[in-house]
Amino acid sequence: MSYAERIRAVHRELGIPPDYAATRGLALQVEATLLVAAGHTAGGRALHLTPEAWEAWQLLCTAAASEGVPLLLLSAFRGVDHQTEIIRRKLAAGQRIDDILRVNAAPGYSEHHTGRAVDIGTPDAPPLEESFAGTTAFRWLEAHADQFGFLLSYPRDNAQGIAFEPWHWCWQNATGR
Repeated sequence: MSYAERIRAVHRELGIPPDYAATRGLALQVEATLLVAAGHTAGGRALHLTPEAWEAWQLLCTAAASEGVPLLLLSAFRGVDHQTEIIRRKLAAGQRIDDILRVNAAPGYSEHHTGRAVDIGTPDAPPLEESFAGTTAFRWLEAHADQFGFLLSYPRDNAQGIAFEPWHWCWQNATGR
């Protein structure tokens, strides 16, 4: 079974509309195969990134820290199976698929699959909440992250129909373009 066929099968199982990617303007995101250790979450789950994204992340953190801005890596690589389980848990808890897809990309379409996406936190804000947008860390990222190749993936009112995620940034390349 090809990757695309696997994704279509998972989408059928979860009740994700066949036109999901087209209507959201999302590209299929292939799972990274070369990953390096990037630390652990506060709960002890191992984090991984591609070697290039890990190097860029370290440079970004060093630059931010030199200006007194601490950054925390909250999430990184997440495979299709993990993304599928997140959605299954939410469905089992009674959430509707349309509501889930406003806050989580469907399996196969999450930038986390690439090993280049990071969810960023800071010690002075609750993790993975919109309030991160009011932090010094977010303002620093807005001003400097692109210099390290990181772009904010889901700004307010984004075309993909995903909720504003000020914590979610994806490494694009060395210049951010």
